[in-house]
Amino acid sequence: ALEPLSVGLAIGVASALTGYLSHPRFYCSYVECCPRAEQRLNATALKAQLDNRLFGQHLAKDVVLKAVLGFSNNPSPKKPLMLSLHGWAGTGKNYLSQILAEQVHPAGLRSKFVHLFLATLHFPHHDQVKLYKEQLQNWIRGNVSACPSSVFIFDEMDKMHPGVIDAIKPFLDYYEEVDGVSYRKAIFIFLSNAGGDLINKAALDFWASGKRREDIQLKDLEPLLSVGVFNNKNSGLWHSSIIDRNLIDYFVPFLPLEQRHVKMCVRAEMAARGYAVDEKIVQEVADEMTYFPKEQRIYSDKGCKTVQAKLDIHEDF
Repeated sequence: ALEPLSVGLAIGVASALTGYLSHPRFYCSYVECCPRAEQRLNATALKAQLDNRLFGQHLAKDVVLKAVLGFSNNPSPKKPLMLSLHGWAGTGKNYLSQILAEQVHPAGLRSKFVHLFLATLHFPHHDQVKLYKEQLQNWIRGNVSACPSSVFIFDEMDKMHPGVIDAIKPFLDYYEEVDGVSYRKAIFIFLSNAGGDLINKAALDFWASGKRREDIQLKDLEPLLSVGVFNNKNSGLWHSSIIDRNLIDYFVPFLPLEQRHVKMCVRAEMAARGYAVDEKIVQEVADEMTYFPKEQRIYSDKGCKTVQAKLDIHEDF
């Protein structure tokens, strides 16, 4: 028979070990956990990532940095954070959403708490809008129940069937709870090419009047974007109740990129591939891009979208 002392010691050791293994810090070092309610974003890390990876977007960096940090530092926000990013392809919208996701959940797009929806993949059929709306509500409800600080990214909003995105309107509104679930710590991000023409025209007008690109302010573009996107029949936000109810916190404009910004993208890509930066190659790749207006060649019409492919043909350098 076992001595009472031995049994007690064994039970004590087992209890201590179980307690240690189940401690949140130990457990979460091996399994991804939802951030604790009191956790705050690292402002220095977020700013560094935006500075090092997002080029030519002073407005987007400034607006998103202030909006996200203000939201993170608020212990009791009244609603989820809702950002709508607009601009032509290749200007950095996806980059910014990835950077933000990584700061909230270190695994970024691989995190089980970050959810990416592509309009053409997840909501392809016009006659299935009602089904999509039900599925979307159930998906968001379930994931926010599991992690209040979930991040939802909706790409290709300009290809979304009108009406689908209105399904999430109750989750974005000023409600403390919806069916027993609070959504006020979640982040929703829309990515859209809609409004890109308006942004480009405003940037060209600034250039034509001799003003610096860096002098463009949010107030110069946000009103144009909100009205333009709301009335754009080719936008998933066409006549959306989300805009009508002023639930989008910021319409974030992404400006067209100049050749100097394209060169920054080339240098960053070369460094990412482990190459020494060769300015001759940087110039050649930048020259191979197409620009508008055709005569002045001021802005890249694809942003940095094709930089990787262009650099591929220079691999032998």
